[in-house]
Amino acid sequence: MDRQELADFLRSRRERIAPADVGLPVGPRRRTPGLRREEVAQLAYISPEYYARLEQARAPHPSREVLAGLSRALRLTDAERHHLHHLAGEPPAPPPGPSREVRPSILDLIGRLPWPRRR
Repeated sequence: MDRQELADFLRSRRERIAPADVGLPVGPRRRTPGLRREEVAQLAYISPEYYARLEQARAPHPSREVLAGLSRALRLTDAERHHLHHLAGEPPAPPPGPSREVRPSILDLIGRLPWPRRR
C-alpha cells in the first residue's frame, strides 16, 4: 500500500466535489476547494479522525467497506474506484447483484432435464 499516493488521490478527488453536488449547504467561506474532510467522512460513514489520517498518509490499511464508502462519497467512476482499491492494496469487491457464474450442480441438473422433441 502506497500511503502517500492514496492520500494524494483522496485529496484530489475531495477537492473537485462542491458541497452542493452532494446535497450539503455551501455555508461560510471555505479555505480549500471542494468538500471538507469532515464532510467526506460523514458521507462515507467513517470517523473524521480516520479520514484525516488517510489524507495525511498515517492511517492503517483501509478495509473494503471503508473504500466502498469513500468511493460512494467521492462519487468515483469505476476506473477511479479500481485505482483507489489498487492504491490501498485491496482488490475491489465484486459488483453487486447475483453471480454470473452457474454452479456445476445447476448445469448438471439442466443437462438431465428431458427436453421436448421437435416434430
